[in-house]
This record gives sequence, structure tokens and C-alpha cells, in this order.
Amino acid sequence: MGALAAQSGRGLINDVYCQIGLVMLIGLSAKNGILVVEFAEQLRARGMTVVDAAVEAARIRLRPILMTSLAFILGVMPLALASGAGREARHSVGTAVAGGMLASTFLNLGFIPVLYVVVKGLGSRARRRDS
Repeated sequence: MGALAAQSGRGLINDVYCQIGLVMLIGLSAKNGILVVEFAEQLRARGMTVVDAAVEAARIRLRPILMTSLAFILGVMPLALASGAGREARHSVGTAVAGGMLASTFLNLGFIPVLYVVVKGLGSRARRRDS
């Protein structure tokens, strides 16, 4: 969502370079989401409630996620602002990755804990119904 909005905002198209950037985004976003869920699961094993575990996991992972994401965004800014031969390809990759990572960071920090609580709640309801 953020990648395509950034592409559109700069007047770029969804080309193969943009799609390569999207694949990179999927990997890094998934890693951040998996780590939040993993921390929440470890906290649940220590006896915390689902909501408390999700909030605490998001709090614990906030700084590492922000640091990784900001470093990644700043690392691709030279691509997004490149000049010279092949600049259109670099603009496409850099813009897609920077915009997508920015949106992904906020979505990971906001939605992953909420989805964790929802999925755990649905799972516990299904187990109670089957019993």
C-alpha cells in the first residue's frame, strides 16, 4: 500500500523494479511481524494474558523495529534520489522500498498485536466449543 502510494506520488509506474522492491518489503515486514508474535508467545508461556502479552511484545520490539526500518529507509534514499544513467530503475526501487517500509512499520506496530489478540481469542473460542 505504502509502496504503490509512494510510486504514484512520484509519478512512477509499477514496473519490474517496483515489484522487486515489493518482494524485499514482504521479507522485512514478515520478519518484524513474526518477531512481535514470537515475543508475545514467550510472554504467554510466562503466564501473561493475551492482551498484556501483545502490548508488552509490541513495546519490547518497538525500538528494534524502528531502528531497522529507519536504517533501511535511509539506506535506500540514495536510490530514490539517484541521478545519472539508470536513474529511473533506481528511483523505482528506492521509492517503492522507502514508501512501503514506512507504511509497513506503522502497520506492524499497530495491527500485529491486535491481530494476535483476535486470532488467539478466536482459537480459544473454537477450543471451548469443541470441548
